Amino acid sequence: MEEEKPGIPIIHDLRLGPFDPTSAEEPSVKLPEALQAGKTYGSGFDFSKTESLSGNVNTRRDFLRSAGLGSAAFLGLRTLLNHPLGAAMAPRARSARNLGPLQTTAGKPIQLPRGFSYTTFSSAGAEMDDGLLVPGMHDGMGAFAAPDGRTILVRNHENQSAWKQHSPFGPNNERLGLVDPDLIYDPGRMIDPGLGGTSTIVFDTKAQRMDKHFLSLIGTQRNCAGGQTPWGTWVTCEEVNAEREPNEEDWHGYNFEVTPTIEPGLVKPVALRDMGRFRHEAVTVDPASGVVYETEDLGDGLLYRFLPHEPGKLSKGGRLQALAVKGQPQMDTRNWPTLPTFPLGQPLEVEWIDMDNVDSPTLDLRYRGRAKGAAVFARGEGAWWGEGEGYFAMTNGGRNTFGQVFRYIPSPYEGTSRETEQPGRIELFAEPNDTELLKNGDNIMVAPWGDLIICEDTKGVNRIMGVTAEGEFYEIAANVGPEGSEWAGACFSPDGTTLFANIQKPGYTVAITGPWPNA
Repeated sequence: MEEEKPGIPIIHDLRLGPFDPTSAEEPSVKLPEALQAGKTYGSGFDFSKTESLSGNVNTRRDFLRSAGLGSAAFLGLRTLLNHPLGAAMAPRARSARNLGPLQTTAGKPIQLPRGFSYTTFSSAGAEMDDGLLVPGMHDGMGAFAAPDGRTILVRNHENQSAWKQHSPFGPNNERLGLVDPDLIYDPGRMIDPGLGGTSTIVFDTKAQRMDKHFLSLIGTQRNCAGGQTPWGTWVTCEEVNAEREPNEEDWHGYNFEVTPTIEPGLVKPVALRDMGRFRHEAVTVDPASGVVYETEDLGDGLLYRFLPHEPGKLSKGGRLQALAVKGQPQMDTRNWPTLPTFPLGQPLEVEWIDMDNVDSPTLDLRYRGRAKGAAVFARGEGAWWGEGEGYFAMTNGGRNTFGQVFRYIPSPYEGTSRETEQPGRIELFAEPNDTELLKNGDNIMVAPWGDLIICEDTKGVNRIMGVTAEGEFYEIAANVGPEGSEWAGACFSPDGTTLFANIQKPGYTVAITGPWPNA
């Protein structure tokens, strides 16, 4: 969800050019031996001995379990979208998961099924344990295991420097002096510091209370979504516009990595420049190879992958590539009425095009990628890794712009010199031209029991929905407050007891508990 700066409209650039077909090829980069060796999972890197940076040694195992559940959940979504009349109807009073209808409670903005309850915490403007204020514009979020059964939440804030009403420093920067300037990515001459970034929350799910919260990354802009990694960190993504912010001292449009911790403190901000400068949305990691896949939130965006020099260590750099359909350069996947049709349910072999000058100040990466033959996608948003395959939501694709879901099946030699022997494949997995279910879906995740969880972003009542592997859907929660704000950042606690989600405006986090279905 976006907010306009006074007098400056937000522009989604849908141009298809210009393209420069004379761009030179980038020399190949040798991948590390661990990635080529196929140590544990095919062409993969062995994360099994990599202890989570949050102290959770089961991070990779949990990541793989979640991936297995994800594939079944997306199959359910495709079943649902292939029955548009059922999708258009309201959920049944007793759903497939038997959660029951949502209950109305006087004076309460959130509706839940009977037997469920919720707690709100870490509201925008509240003072945190580090003396700073909770930033506003709560957005994407990841959950990590902490000692003593607690949960660490790393939460994005889709702020920019002009939105002082959402600032952790106060509307007049009165608390700016509490922060070491060296830990602010872009201090904005200490006048207009970047107000995006992340905050971290330590939550006790047994007591259903917040233990502490504090700022963990600051000085960035418009941190919208991101993704968790198999090695236990959160990658937060800047979704920047072309216009620069007042008093900017550094470029924006990067990914940053945040290590979950229970002790208050800011991470040293490191822009992951080799992952590209563009309008980032989300990332997902193939735990078998360590390859990172990235979406671009523009109507003519690309789908990228990042081959790290050292899997699991993104700050060490790597090689950025864009997806192209093999033998069909500049393929348009959007299926808009005036465009050629991209086939539904037909996996097509791909090739990956090396990108150069990935840190360009002109935000022209997608133009140059398209000139080299990359495929174009309609507003890449959510990304999720299933069992040996990735899923990517494109929110403006399809004949009626109701959205698309693509599935990517990687090569068994993904990212190595042998992948031409058996290329990866891209498939238009679902395109609901007769229902707005995906158009309203802004955040997607998989529940511990295997269902797909979709957060809505509409102008009216926003809901959290569940979709079963059989293609039936049901309501989990609804925000009926007067502000009618979107849900974002849905994620479950590692113990499976608590669903966390953010209400972006006025800005607070919600913990939902109740008789969840069994896994």
